[in-house]
Amino acid sequence: MAARAPYRTRQQEILLDYLKTTGGRHFTVEEVRDYFSRKNIPIGLATIYRHLEKLVAEGVVQKYVIDEKSAACFSYVAGDGCPEDRRHFHLKCECCGKLFHLECRELEDIQRHLAAGHGFALNPFRTVFYGLCSECAGKGSPAAEPADDSTEE
Repeated sequence: MAARAPYRTRQQEILLDYLKTTGGRHFTVEEVRDYFSRKNIPIGLATIYRHLEKLVAEGVVQKYVIDEKSAACFSYVAGDGCPEDRRHFHLKCECCGKLFHLECRELEDIQRHLAAGHGFALNPFRTVFYGLCSECAGKGSPAAEPADDSTEE
């Protein structure tokens, strides 16, 4: 017997259509709700959460839980989105909260060094570097000022 295609509701279809336009960019549930609100499409937070979790289980969407203070981020990984098997790290702006993918050969070298030299397997999908994005750094954010970690003895 052939496997049946997953059942899709109208709301799940419009959500999936939206996700296909994100091009692998990270988004939060609030951003999805805001998008549909601007388009005057009624869809509740619980519905968005439920459908996103279903799409995560199906492997269509990747869920990222970065830290206990931030909302979970999602990324469309089917089609032309960010493939889950393409290794990448993350950058998180401490000012605006945006999350960025980072593919960098130098970090892959560090990952290999940690494995070979220290017996530690780094998980690039869960590795996050914190700092300021170029937009927030350009605004002169207080977080852009280096902390004075000096101690007097």
